[in-house]
Amino acid sequence: MDRAQQLSEFLQARRARLTPTDADVPDFGGQRRVPGLRREELALLAGVSVDYYTRLEQGRARNVSTDVLNAVARALRLDSDERAHLYNLARPTTTRKRPSRPQQVGAEIRQALDALTGVPAYIIGRRLDILAWNDMARALIADFPTMPAAERNMARLVFLDEASQDLYPDWDDKARDTVSNLRLDAGRHPDDPQLVSLIGELSLGSDGFRRLWADHDVRGKTRGKKRFAHPQLGDLTLDYVAMRAPDDPDMTMMIYSAPDGSDAARTLQLLASLSLPAAENAETPNEPRRPSVSKDGSESR
Repeated sequence: MDRAQQLSEFLQARRARLTPTDADVPDFGGQRRVPGLRREELALLAGVSVDYYTRLEQGRARNVSTDVLNAVARALRLDSDERAHLYNLARPTTTRKRPSRPQQVGAEIRQALDALTGVPAYIIGRRLDILAWNDMARALIADFPTMPAAERNMARLVFLDEASQDLYPDWDDKARDTVSNLRLDAGRHPDDPQLVSLIGELSLGSDGFRRLWADHDVRGKTRGKKRFAHPQLGDLTLDYVAMRAPDDPDMTMMIYSAPDGSDAARTLQLLASLSLPAAENAETPNEPRRPSVSKDGSESR
């Protein structure tokens, strides 16, 4: 993906969502050719020349200072995720070059995942690839062990698997969050050929993805609530938290849970019982029992 084009489209999209009233800019009336603030108005708010902001928005500015980016971010009222995305696009560093090797799930993280026997948990990596999971996640979200490795990807599940619309009652919110997460990844790794291929595949296969991708929304994985409609257990609302791996900023453990004594907690107990038979059947005589986690520990590609 072209980083300059990403920067240009992101700034235009963020400028288009602001009105003069939002930004406390006098509106002298007259028909606007484009929605949102004009470039001149944004430049005034940021304290830079119109010519410089124009070059920045067109991806032609070089060596953009932190002060300028901070000023533009304030003028556009960017949140922390949007600011990070702006900096990634405007000031790429050597740490954001094309990923050189597959991600590996370390022994300590794998051990922590195995220990989470009563709640669904999985590890997600670059491009939203699902790198590892426990039995509960398999029983709740998808039967990962039976899927081809290349299909173990959250974006593919959401946009290319029709079952996801049944699993997520709030599918529109899930879809928007997924695309916003993927946008952040694209800002960190714009030269990743596998990411480029994934975005092309999703764009061809899903009108919804194309529409959301064009919005240039960005959002990191943090915490919140997620509703599920399990085919056997019915509606289930769980709390989730995203825990980033300390040695890999592109690897996150997603953990779903419920308050003790709640209906959701009791449903999780039922889900645990559903996950056991499949796990036991997956054992083989010559291999220690670990059916819940991808065996090679490598990136799902």
